[in-house]
Amino acid sequence: MIEKFDIEGPLVLTPKKFGDDRGFFSETYNKKMLCEAGINRDFVQDNHSLSIKKGVIRGLHFQIPPCAQEKLVRVTRGSIFDVVVDIRIGSPTFGKHVGVELSAENWKQLWVPIGFAHGFCTLEPNTEVIYKVTDYYSSQCDAGLAWNDPALEINWPVEPSTAVLSTKDENHPGLAQLPDYFNFSQSSN
Repeated sequence: MIEKFDIEGPLVLTPKKFGDDRGFFSETYNKKMLCEAGINRDFVQDNHSLSIKKGVIRGLHFQIPPCAQEKLVRVTRGSIFDVVVDIRIGSPTFGKHVGVELSAENWKQLWVPIGFAHGFCTLEPNTEVIYKVTDYYSSQCDAGLAWNDPALEINWPVEPSTAVLSTKDENHPGLAQLPDYFNFSQSSN
């Protein structure tokens, strides 16, 4: 199943899951299914994170060209509130976001295109997130956006005073201070 948002680009994909008294089976990655959804990409790296506490925020992250990444995000244990923010200059939805709950239970996956900042908040302890990316990590191209910028109007499911963040994630610039990394007319070609 494929779900679209009011913001063009991000998608929610829910792979089929077949269960019986032994457990379940699911194709969590199927290139043909992704191509049918308009995602014809080669993934080069899988990332896996564990967040021990509820209320951990990771993000909002992205990589800039020439190492910009697209991501296919899923949860294998626990649950997250996953967010993508349109940071494409000239986009009719610039600065807007979508948020979706991804969990081991609902089995949804989130497609994050280039030109979007991505982050999540854990909704329960010991949450594991796995995501495929289309380019390798580059510290020189690593960038971020302030998770709590009021201009984004993200209703995070955690009080700011109790959110658990890395030092890096506490110091990203707000949307107004963000350089013009992505251009909507170039990304929509």
